[in-house]
Amino acid sequence: MVKYMSIWNKKTKKRNITKLDKDIDTDILIIGAGLTGLNTAYFLKDKNITIVDANVIGHGVTLNSTAKINYFQERIYTKIKDSVGIYKAKLYLISQKYGMNLLKEIIEKERIKCDLEKVPSYVFASTKKEINNLEKEVTFLKDNDISVEESKLPLKIPSYKSYKVLDTYIFNPIKYLESMYNILIKRNINIYEKSKVTRIEKEKDYYICKCNNHKIKANKIVFACHYPYFIYPFFLPLKAYIEKSYIIVSKVKEYKKFTCISSSYPTYSCRFYKDGEDIYQISLGESHDTNYKQKDIYHFNKVKEIFKIKEKDIIESYSNVDLITPDHMPYIGKINDNMYIGTGYNTWGMTNSVLGAKIISDIILEKENKFTSIFNPNRINLKIILMSLIIAYGELKSFLGTKINKNKKWYNQNIKIYKKNGKTIACYIDESGKEHKIYNKCPHLGCSLIFNEEEKTWDCPCHSSRFNIDGECIKGPSNYDIKYKE
Repeated sequence: MVKYMSIWNKKTKKRNITKLDKDIDTDILIIGAGLTGLNTAYFLKDKNITIVDANVIGHGVTLNSTAKINYFQERIYTKIKDSVGIYKAKLYLISQKYGMNLLKEIIEKERIKCDLEKVPSYVFASTKKEINNLEKEVTFLKDNDISVEESKLPLKIPSYKSYKVLDTYIFNPIKYLESMYNILIKRNINIYEKSKVTRIEKEKDYYICKCNNHKIKANKIVFACHYPYFIYPFFLPLKAYIEKSYIIVSKVKEYKKFTCISSSYPTYSCRFYKDGEDIYQISLGESHDTNYKQKDIYHFNKVKEIFKIKEKDIIESYSNVDLITPDHMPYIGKINDNMYIGTGYNTWGMTNSVLGAKIISDIILEKENKFTSIFNPNRINLKIILMSLIIAYGELKSFLGTKINKNKKWYNQNIKIYKKNGKTIACYIDESGKEHKIYNKCPHLGCSLIFNEEEKTWDCPCHSSRFNIDGECIKGPSNYDIKYKE
């Protein structure tokens, strides 16, 4: 089986994994053991909590993040201002500063060794046309007492103007989560990995969840997973779209102490990481809606070209997906009776995950939180309504496109798509000549899959489920495999 790696688990120590193997009762069930899930449990302290994850801790979106703790987020504030007004844009800025400080406080209080480092962050215009938009973003920040200065980008990529702030951070998120795991275990919080929740049913004033062929009875449920598999009651497929980015990690000789991101679209981003004597450049680019531009190998090559990365220096390459909301603000809070969610972080998961954890825990503990209302997942505004129609159109177009044209023009002779007994079969022939067959239909909502030549996976363009070459589901929202049976 092909494994796609991340820089963050390159030197991860092996540990014993506990799978759910019995029926249990719990007050609060947290589904997802990433930054949102573990931080929510941390804030809830003495509650009776159980955490489950379909994979292992931090191996969702967190694993493939560039891990910037940052409030200078390309030009998100002017986007929010244009969508829902200046008041909410200002409150979002306050929330990001708050989330940054909250994460930093946890790291310092618990003495977590996760390579936390203060670095300047740049936002740059990669085209002349983008300069005006970038300057509007800088004006907004200055009007809200943020110290921003014009400064030349210390990286040789297309840049026509750039600005920086000084008070931002980088870290290793997997080291953070491993430490948080140990903290929670000492609090007697049960954490079950490789334990996938496949069904949730409401019964009276509690929920029954099916997980690893066992039952979990829970009074409250927190969805801390990137893309919850359910459709009702939240209708997430109509409230957000999936953005895919491409990351290349390359060895370099010089450690550069900064992060940067473009203000234009598609996004290009970069940071550096020092791991002992080794120094790495983490380059990200070619961000796009997964309903369009589905030729993965093209995008990886474009990232190499923009950042002038030599093939011999590459140690890892992988993709990541983010949930993008119509008004550019996350969905955090209560969605139904005793059911909560934290998702839609718009590529800024490091700050929004800890912020989401604090908001959700405050709601459960019946504490006031000034950010609860603006991030309410059930909020309705004109932007969300209009964008929902566009998202629905994009998903319908993508769905039909995968059905009409299953054999993509860029596929080589190693990919075969054909019908057998009324079902569509997809076959990948590996370098040794072995055939790997799957059923070419995502169990989530029925989209046909696209082969990712770089990472050797079958990816769903509609909602980003991912399967390995033998049909094992390695990332949701799908809950089921698509293994071929003779």
